[in-house]
Amino acid sequence: MLDHILVEHCSPTLAGLKAANLFRCFISSSLELNQQLELLNSKLNCKGLYFTILRETGSSALILVYRKRLLQAQLEKAGVAEFLAEYGYTNQSVEYCIHRLKSRFSDKGEFPHEIGIFAGYPLEDVVGFIKNSGKNSKFTGCWKVYHNEGEAERLFRKFQKCKDIYAQLFSVGRSIVQLTVAA
Repeated sequence: MLDHILVEHCSPTLAGLKAANLFRCFISSSLELNQQLELLNSKLNCKGLYFTILRETGSSALILVYRKRLLQAQLEKAGVAEFLAEYGYTNQSVEYCIHRLKSRFSDKGEFPHEIGIFAGYPLEDVVGFIKNSGKNSKFTGCWKVYHNEGEAERLFRKFQKCKDIYAQLFSVGRSIVQLTVAA
């Protein structure tokens, strides 16, 4: 089951503190993974949490766990539509953008670094990462920071505290459904 991975990598999204998280998991069966995600969606969509496979390759899958309302707000932030338009995004709806992101994985074998927008990273940091080819960041935490390091540090501490609390609650028997905040 994916529960342990969700606590480890997605606690801020489960808690409603972050629009989305990404994680890679190893899979033995595509059918089994799809069944697990369908089950999670059936239990958690009512709380505003959604799961989708962005890319699947042989033995692993990249999963996006997101809050539709928060992700929509992220996509509507100043400058984001113009930035995404550079990569062929012609619409700001969550459904369209996720579909486009999935298709970008197969475009010329390039990794779609705009994925940082979907993960809730600040636009300036996503742009900085792309312009600097992942180098010259001011520091690294949950992502590479190029712009407002004070705000990023504050968020990193907040996300780590959330992860620690969720790990503790999970270890004493709280389920993913119980840990997921309704939004």
